Amino acid sequence: MITWSNLPAQTADGVERRSFPGTGASLKHIVIKAGTAAPRHAHAHEQFVIVVEGRALLTCEAGPVDLRPGMVIRFDPEAWHSADFIEDTVLIEVNLNPAG
Repeated sequence: MITWSNLPAQTADGVERRSFPGTGASLKHIVIKAGTAAPRHAHAHEQFVIVVEGRALLTCEAGPVDLRPGMVIRFDPEAWHSADFIEDTVLIEVNLNPAG
């Protein structure tokens, strides 16, 4: 059994990430400081994001979304998105590995 606190943290620019890789997917526990911005970007893989705590303003093709605890977001491969974190925020990311 693994707990998030047992995994090594990678910290940069107000963001702490702990990754748990798998064969078909990876999980990330992400802690983001208020005032941090994630510039517009996209991923080659499908991604799910679960908001555990905090608040952020997500911008994506569908328009702006006020992210709050309990929300789950799904991004198709190559779907662009950006975010401004209004409060200290905790996310769980599920990144599916591209078929190949």
